[in-house]
Amino acid sequence: MKLVLTKKPKNVTIIEGFPGFGLIGTIATEFLMEHLKTEKIGIIEMDEVPAMIAIHQNKVIEPISLHYDKDYNLVLVHAINVGKDLAWKLADVMGELAKTLSAKEIISLEGVGSPNPETGRVFYYANHDGKLNKKLDAVAKPLMEGIIVGVTGALLAKDVGVPITALFAEARSNLPDSKAAAEIIKVLDAYTGLKVDPKPLYKQAEMFEEKLKGILQKSKEAEELHDEKKLSYVG
Repeated sequence: MKLVLTKKPKNVTIIEGFPGFGLIGTIATEFLMEHLKTEKIGIIEMDEVPAMIAIHQNKVIEPISLHYDKDYNLVLVHAINVGKDLAWKLADVMGELAKTLSAKEIISLEGVGSPNPETGRVFYYANHDGKLNKKLDAVAKPLMEGIIVGVTGALLAKDVGVPITALFAEARSNLPDSKAAAEIIKVLDAYTGLKVDPKPLYKQAEMFEEKLKGILQKSKEAEELHDEKKLSYVG
């Protein structure tokens, strides 16, 4: 696993959206990429997953790409495929990214299952205390009990030396949930002052969900084909 950067801005805030329940992080970071003035500044290369990329509207979509917004000094980590059981390694690379860019904070966007997701609740956990937590208290509820898995859990367990704030939106199912992603954008906006209106995400929910379903389905088919070829070589 390798971090590749073409630019190295300093004192940035990192917002990461790794695939999780409801694909909240992936949807939210993609929405931010479309509504902020971002440029791609790098990727995370992974030898541990099958060699494949997605093509959408004649553009390459890498499994994990890094995008920079100069106006807000913000780096977005957009991910659509992180393989299996790679959370610890990805947490190490995220720590390397934070150190290289002298990051002030890592903000993680996650989804969480709930029997009543229509309430649109968002929870948060922060491994730091500060005035910004008061902003979160006004728009989200502190996570009092729960299990944090994936890259965010690994980041918190490793203590990468950077303040981490994790936002969790209730999702209706493990299918792409743009409405829940819009709720997390609202909280993120109140916390960071990005001035990103989530209303278009509500309107574009079906489009975003269908796009991601298509990409994920093609990725799954490619993985199955890769496994079949591997078996044919050794079978």
